[in-house]
Amino acid sequence: MNFREIVNIGGAFESVIDWLVDNMSWFFKGISTAISALLDGTTAALNFPPWFVMAIALTALAWWVAGRGVAIFTALGFFIIWYMGLWTLTMSTLGLVIASVIIALLIGIPVGIWASKKNVVWNVVRPVLDFMQTLPAFVYLIPAVLFFRLGPVPGVVATLIFSLPPAVRLTNLGIRQVPKEIKEAARSFGSTSRQILFKAELPVALATIMAGVNQTIMLALSMVVIAGMIGAGGLGNEVLRGITQLRIDLGFEGGIAIVILAIFLDRVTQALGNIAQKKR
Repeated sequence: MNFREIVNIGGAFESVIDWLVDNMSWFFKGISTAISALLDGTTAALNFPPWFVMAIALTALAWWVAGRGVAIFTALGFFIIWYMGLWTLTMSTLGLVIASVIIALLIGIPVGIWASKKNVVWNVVRPVLDFMQTLPAFVYLIPAVLFFRLGPVPGVVATLIFSLPPAVRLTNLGIRQVPKEIKEAARSFGSTSRQILFKAELPVALATIMAGVNQTIMLALSMVVIAGMIGAGGLGNEVLRGITQLRIDLGFEGGIAIVILAIFLDRVTQALGNIAQKKR
């Protein structure tokens, strides 16, 4: 393929984008409204209680799920975030992550289940996932801005697409790794395909699926920060301000808050995966 052909492909792709923007605006507007409602509701719920009430609730969650050490880190970490004056921005970032992960899991887990049942589906989905995982993170911002303009909504769209592959891959892997003996035993007792899926395969594969959830959350958090470049809000904007204004203090404080939030989410979701593994 020579340079002229590559340019022609790029022009054709641009024409497709222009056609979608001109003729499917009603579709993207509907998606934008739904995502905006989910994001606004999530962020409002996180910011509604006083900061110390939410901090105590998150610390209790960490203690219950991951143990005392993680709970102590959570309490100290969120106190530091409040002391730096970044509590509202941190909750906005957490709201962006939660909204993105909810949509990513609603799409990724069913697709992973479907791919585990049909090799044809997996053969089609796998190269798409490979493409999604190798594409540079910043590139996801371009179509998101073209279809949804600037703001939190394109940030959520770019984030959920970037974080989607682990949910699909590990759901597919977990169900495929369920021992045949378990499936045969369930089938011998007269279970239907739906009953085998929900009462045998998914419970056994839950630990692997939770690993996918963990990776989805981590990727979502990293992308939410990058999405600050298109006005997604939260800590990403603070880090971007620190870079553009050469304010080391802003960038450093925003980075510390992101690290604290990332460690909290990682440890809690890992602990949930370990609980699922023990129940297995």
